[in-house]
Amino acid sequence: MSTIHIGVCGWGDHYDLYTQGVRNRDKLSVYAGHFPIVEVDSSFYAILPQRNYETWVRETPDRFGFIVKPFQAMTGHQRGSAPVDRREVFRQFEESIQPLVEAGKLKALLFQFPPWFDCTRENVQYVQACRQELSAYPFAVEFRHRSWFQEKFRERTLDFLRKIEATHVLCDEPQAGDGSVPIVVGVAHPRLALVRFHGRNHAGWRDPGEGQKWRDVRYLYRYSEEELAEWVPRIRQIETEADEVCILFNNNSGGDAVHNAKQFADMLGVQASGLNPRQMELF
Repeated sequence: MSTIHIGVCGWGDHYDLYTQGVRNRDKLSVYAGHFPIVEVDSSFYAILPQRNYETWVRETPDRFGFIVKPFQAMTGHQRGSAPVDRREVFRQFEESIQPLVEAGKLKALLFQFPPWFDCTRENVQYVQACRQELSAYPFAVEFRHRSWFQEKFRERTLDFLRKIEATHVLCDEPQAGDGSVPIVVGVAHPRLALVRFHGRNHAGWRDPGEGQKWRDVRYLYRYSEEELAEWVPRIRQIETEADEVCILFNNNSGGDAVHNAKQFADMLGVQASGLNPRQMELF
C-alpha cells in the first residue's frame, strides 16, 4: 500500500485554520501543523526569488512537501503576449526552486496546461520539450482539454505520460464541455499519483457571471460526504499502483477546501505525521 498525503492549494486564504491576529508570514507554519503537503500557486504568476522558497523551507517540517505550479509562460497560458525565450524562462524557474530541491521538499512540478491546449502533435511535442527541460525533477501533467481523454486517445495519453516519466493528474471537476476533463483513473508513474479536487460548480466553471472574478466563482463548492465517498474506491485502486498518492483540494473560494480535505482524510483513515506543533491556532 502506498503513502497517502492530503492537503490544499495555497495556504493564505484558509481562515478557519488561523486565529485572529495570525500574521500572513506565519500562516504557512500554522498550515504545516495540519497538512503535510501544499500546492504553490504564486509561482504560476511570477518566477519567484529563491528567498521565498528558502523561507518556506525553514517554516515547514523535514517531511513536508511542495507541489509547485510553473510560471504561466511555461504552460502556454499567456496567449497574445510577446514571445519569450523558452530556454531562459525554464532556466530561471529551475534556478528559483533549488532551495526546495536541496531540502528534499519538492514533491512535484505541476504542469497544468490551459483549456485550449488540445491533443495535437504540436502540443504533444511541447509537453515532451517541457519534460526534457526539467528532466531532473518529478513532473506531473494536468490536461484541461477534453480531447486528451476522448475514448480513442485515453490510453495513448496515459502511455505517453508513462513514456516521458510523468505523473498523470486525476481531476474531479464539472463536466462542462471541451474545457474540462473526465475522471480518468490511472497511474502513469509508479512513484507518484496526484489527485486534484476542483469542485463541481458547473454553472460557474465557464461563466462566473457579470462583475464576478472567475476564480472566486469557479471553485466555490463544498463536496458532500456522498460525493467524496465516490472517490474512496478510486483512491484504493491507485494506491496499489503508486508508491505515493497526493490529494489536493482546490475548492477554495468559499473556504471549503480545508473542511473537505480533513473530511476525506477521515474517510480514508489517513493520519498525517511529522507536522509542525499546533501552538498558534485555535483548535
